[in-house]
Amino acid sequence: MDERQYWIGLNMVKGIGAARLRALLEIFGDARTAWEAPAEALRATGLPGGVVKNLLTLRSGVDLGTAWEQIRAQGIRVLIWDDDAYPRRLREIANPPPVLYLRGELAETDEWAVAIVGTRRITAYGRQVAERIAAHLAAAGVTVVSGLALGVDTVAHQTALEAGGRTLAVLGSGVDRIYPARNRKLAARIMENGALISDYPPGTPPEASNFPPRNRIISGLSLATVVIEAGEKSGALITADFAAEQGRDVFAVPGNVLAPQSRGTNRLIQNGAFPLLDPQEILDVLDLNRVVEHRQARVVLPADATEAQLFDLLGHEPLHVDDIRARTGLPIEQVTAALALMELKGMVRQVGGMRYVKNG
Repeated sequence: MDERQYWIGLNMVKGIGAARLRALLEIFGDARTAWEAPAEALRATGLPGGVVKNLLTLRSGVDLGTAWEQIRAQGIRVLIWDDDAYPRRLREIANPPPVLYLRGELAETDEWAVAIVGTRRITAYGRQVAERIAAHLAAAGVTVVSGLALGVDTVAHQTALEAGGRTLAVLGSGVDRIYPARNRKLAARIMENGALISDYPPGTPPEASNFPPRNRIISGLSLATVVIEAGEKSGALITADFAAEQGRDVFAVPGNVLAPQSRGTNRLIQNGAFPLLDPQEILDVLDLNRVVEHRQARVVLPADATEAQLFDLLGHEPLHVDDIRARTGLPIEQVTAALALMELKGMVRQVGGMRYVKNG
């Protein structure tokens, strides 16, 4: 059985989030042992009694093999923390989601991503601004991330696709439960030039409580979050809060002080968000003006003896930079400088904690 099946099982248990799953893995060694552990062993880990009960109940009623085959039959891809393909920027946030479900494909260039979020009750002004920003980012080779909701999200996704760019949609439901239903055609287009992403298992309905937590993934996948229009209690403000907590930049579009859709964005600016007047400012602040050139420069050819030595050493098992230094005998400054250039060219990837793997 694929180890991912047990990650999926644990991910389905109500009350087991990223922190508790990480603790279970540390105690039991792997997901299968944690999933199959006796009740006494589970209680001994310190899990609350209700969570242990939830796990035991789910375990007795779910056939993980069948669930896995159903997921595969729907063309849904499963990524876990251990996978090299797990998005690097998302891995860097506190308690990243242990399991991601995808329809579509992630690309290496999705590391250059910016989130565009805002109100469902978009105004003509908000639509014009959203189209301008999304088109500018897509033309520059930047992936647009949003949440597939009506309003700003929909405009951001549509415009990015129309501009020939990539876009990622993070759902508050299973990736097989498109919400809102009227965006099903848009979701299909996104899967052709990006991906639908969720940390909720397939079949999960779009319940209201699912959407605030998913916003941490929208911001976590992105270098920055742009809020275009948002009321004082908008979910877009939750995304902005997550971005700030994750150390990512927050941009807000100024609006009419009398308009309810601009109260949230104007408040963000008052509290320190970058006031966005021109989409080019995003590229300037994030130093993304050369994304297209960077994408074209992704050739896996060592430029010198140092790069060749590092490239030969690395494989698909992550190696810490200290281990790389020890095995090569090169000065740490030389190693880190070479790895930085190799990462830019797409030869290697950093998978968190100064650990590197070979690309391809």
